[in-house]
Amino acid sequence: SLKQLIESIENYKPPGASKLSETRILMVGPVGAGKSSFFNTVNSIFKDHITQRGYAGSAEHSLTTVYRQYKIRSGSTGESLRFRLCDTRGLEETASLGLIEFSHLLEGNVPDWFKFDPESPISPETPGFIQIPTIKDKVHCVMFIFDCSTVDVIPKSIMDKIKDMQKRLIQRGVPQTVILTKVDKVSEIAEVDVSKVFLCENVKDMVDKVSQTLGVPRNNIFPVKNYEQETELDMNINILALQALRQVLRFADDYLENYLERMECENIAQMNIKE
Repeated sequence: SLKQLIESIENYKPPGASKLSETRILMVGPVGAGKSSFFNTVNSIFKDHITQRGYAGSAEHSLTTVYRQYKIRSGSTGESLRFRLCDTRGLEETASLGLIEFSHLLEGNVPDWFKFDPESPISPETPGFIQIPTIKDKVHCVMFIFDCSTVDVIPKSIMDKIKDMQKRLIQRGVPQTVILTKVDKVSEIAEVDVSKVFLCENVKDMVDKVSQTLGVPRNNIFPVKNYEQETELDMNINILALQALRQVLRFADDYLENYLERMECENIAQMNIKE
């Protein structure tokens, strides 16, 4: 139920051994795919009314020009939840988020409120660059966000860049998930009742296609509908978004547990060398 989903996310904590106060989820996707709108949707659920903290809308170039590590507060307690949704500049054929910048984001070198400038990508010389990031600064899971209605026509140059990003994720062992937004645009059933999204052949086909194209398992791909034209909350929209978010947080925990085990092995190996 929606109440249980809200409670499970409000009670979420990163694995105890990590000693982290919060996990970091990075949102990446083409311009207009719905990254900022997904944050707004999740934020609206916990605020219990429609909010628009993230710049969202349709434009030729990315509306997100600043890197934001968004916190979300519990509607019942007002306390910050134990994760951040990190919003990046949209991917486009020109003036896009670069692979070096993406690597710096993963490693935790990029400070909150960093302004993206296509003319001068972030580097160790950039003011505010975090020179020695720790596990708390790193990204613990990545969400690739696509617009369901345009995923078929994403330019090859952008898909190639996404595949290069995936290689960097695999090298670092960072989990990747896919959020497919605007399911109501590809399915008349979902347009009438978004809770029936999993009965839609069009959406199933889209999930299969994205799974094959990106090599991501189907159970890592989540169809959702963001709040865009609604003025009131909708239980079914909330459930889809929170089911996706809950699974993303579980994947982030998997990464942290693997990371901790690797650190433990490396420490034991170093101690053996010293002996």
